[in-house]
Amino acid sequence: MSVRTPDPHPGWLSDEDLYEARRRLPMVYVEAIPVRVDPLGYVSQIGLLYVADGDGHLRRTFVSGRVMYRETLRAALMRHLEKDLGPLALPQIPADLRPFTVAEYFPHPSETELTDDRQHAVALCYLVPVTGECQPRQDALELSWLTPEEAMAEDIQSEFVGGRGRIIQQALASVNWGR
Repeated sequence: MSVRTPDPHPGWLSDEDLYEARRRLPMVYVEAIPVRVDPLGYVSQIGLLYVADGDGHLRRTFVSGRVMYRETLRAALMRHLEKDLGPLALPQIPADLRPFTVAEYFPHPSETELTDDRQHAVALCYLVPVTGECQPRQDALELSWLTPEEAMAEDIQSEFVGGRGRIIQQALASVNWGR
């Protein structure tokens, strides 16, 4: 049973073509970690999504999705943030689009510790402040706002899909949290 919501913009590849492309090419993704910041700009909360995997287990993740052909990174970030958090989330896309890290996922365990059993994927990862009301949509069952300390707790880290907890650690390091 698939819990995946069909892509509302299916125009670029059919499911069969996407399957074949994933077998032969690295796919480009954007990943966005929604955050709330205090008046001084420090991260006070991190928005983590709960999703059900193919076996019905609940896992934590964050906003993520493919960059479509001829789509800018800004447009891809906005599309996926709106798709997962709702149209009233009011994300603040950074003026400087340098990602805090580039994550590389492989279908099998590798030196990156990040896995995606469907494909080899390269993801540009961003922290994105969100100021509006978030209503999880698409595959997301719930959005939890956690403090950085809570997000780094071992029990929360163990709930991430494919090693993505490591991305949270890198995100917080990029804003000098915990130093």
